[in-house]
Amino acid sequence: MKSNKIILILRIAVAVILIQTLRFKFTAHPDSVYIFETVGLEPYGRIGIGLLELVAGILLLIPKTVWAGALLTLGLIGGAIVMHLTQLGIEVRGDGGVLFFTAIITFLLSVIILYYFRKDIPIVGKKLSF
Repeated sequence: MKSNKIILILRIAVAVILIQTLRFKFTAHPDSVYIFETVGLEPYGRIGIGLLELVAGILLLIPKTVWAGALLTLGLIGGAIVMHLTQLGIEVRGDGGVLFFTAIITFLLSVIILYYFRKDIPIVGKKLSF
């Protein structure tokens, strides 16, 4: 029972991280615009990724779709990590690496969540349960 509460806290934490960044993406905050211009995805990538992050955050909060939210988060945040390592750098516009390290934490928490809900994944979930 205790692990259920911990996983719920992790789900809420990841959803909050994803959803709180949307104000920067949807209001075209200069830092967000800079990031997406640097990787060649401004403005459609900024808005599209923002919408996908909103969907992932919502899916993480719905019990039957947690696995999908965690999987979508892994893809989105994995892409962000790759962009930091290849084009943006660890530190973006003097943030001290906060965006990068938040992405790493979000990725790791999503791995834990997806592992916990692996049995719920359609088709392959039963085979992943040990």
